Amino acid sequence: MNAVPIRIKLTIAFATAMIVVLIAAGWFVYGRLFADLDETVDLALRARWGAALRLATSKNDLRSFPLEEVNEGFIQILDASGAVLSVVGLAGRSPLTAEELEIARAEMLSIERSVPGIEGVSRILAGPFEHGVLVAGQTLVNRDEALTDVLLSFAIGIPVAVVIASLVGYTLARSGLGPVESIRTAANEISRAGTGRRLPVPVARDEVRRLAETLNQMMDRLDDSAAREQQFVADAAHELRTPIAVARIELEAAQLVSGDTAPLESALSELDRLSQLAEDLLVIARISETGLPLVKQAVSPQTIIDSVKARFAMRAAAQARRIEAISPGSESIEIDPQRITQALANLVDNSLRHGKGDIAIRAIADGSAFVFEVIDEGEGFDSAFVDRAFERFSRGDAARVRGGAGLGLAIVKALAEAHGGSAKIILGEQTTIQIRLPR
Repeated sequence: MNAVPIRIKLTIAFATAMIVVLIAAGWFVYGRLFADLDETVDLALRARWGAALRLATSKNDLRSFPLEEVNEGFIQILDASGAVLSVVGLAGRSPLTAEELEIARAEMLSIERSVPGIEGVSRILAGPFEHGVLVAGQTLVNRDEALTDVLLSFAIGIPVAVVIASLVGYTLARSGLGPVESIRTAANEISRAGTGRRLPVPVARDEVRRLAETLNQMMDRLDDSAAREQQFVADAAHELRTPIAVARIELEAAQLVSGDTAPLESALSELDRLSQLAEDLLVIARISETGLPLVKQAVSPQTIIDSVKARFAMRAAAQARRIEAISPGSESIEIDPQRITQALANLVDNSLRHGKGDIAIRAIADGSAFVFEVIDEGEGFDSAFVDRAFERFSRGDAARVRGGAGLGLAIVKALAEAHGGSAKIILGEQTTIQIRLPR
């Protein structure tokens, strides 16, 4: 029942309540009608018995009694043995047993039973008369037919009323939950489109309106906090770029004149890492603010992979590793070269830090897509980690040991998706990370 939508639960509850109310009302109406009809039959039968008593007392004969329906009622005068002395109607013999006859000679007696010649079950009223017993009877067919008609009306009317009430209840539930659905839809759109929009506030001053207002206030506070955080990240990244660039130039100049280059190479490697981190932070800040802007142009993939190779050639040589650039030729593709270069740089940086052996950067034309791949001979990714490898700040156990912020692959995925493409990891004898872009 927990999986049933609220509007269905409300409809079921409304319909159940209606069933209970209608059955209770029907039972009450049926009971009242039964009692009223029974009392009417009783009063009519007593009036008939009294009129017959007066006629029989004056004339000792009932033949002149005005009985309208002879197959629905009767009047009899019985002697002490139960023999019929006089009768009006179609009841030919006494309807009383010997014991009932004995009681009726002393007091009034009321019974119900079928009487030959009279339709259905009859109510019989018998009482003492100077010459014996006076008996008056009336069929209960009309009463029973009226009660049956009422039951039939209830049997048809209650289901129809429940169906109508259920439709009305569903409509009311849907209408009542409409503002909640509007809030949910708006919240879903806001979660996809980003900040700035707010939830619709219903006109009615009810709990749903207060909920929407509270959520909007919460979103204001979250937006303020996110804006401050994004501004801090952007400012920090911008501030880092200048001193990193200056330090890099100084170290490269010192490396040219110094005899012992090992400390300088280590410092340059760390500066390169800081420079990459600053670029990654800038990308994250821009994605969070307004979406990543792209400056697309037709560019040769060979140009991109050659620039990435040149950037990391010194680091690769220091590790006695080789970077190979493979391209399909002179074909051009419409992309933002700076962003794709940054994505490939992140992948090569990962390979240098966490991989082994030579590194291959490939550009492949594949039907309607263009694929960039970075391949190394390292241990690769744990299969359990692959599904979350592209999440921000997600790092495998090896990366935790060797350091890293866990942003590299997240940036690669964001840059690929900004171009309408995708990024994925291919497990095998070699580690392959693929960026697939539409041509």
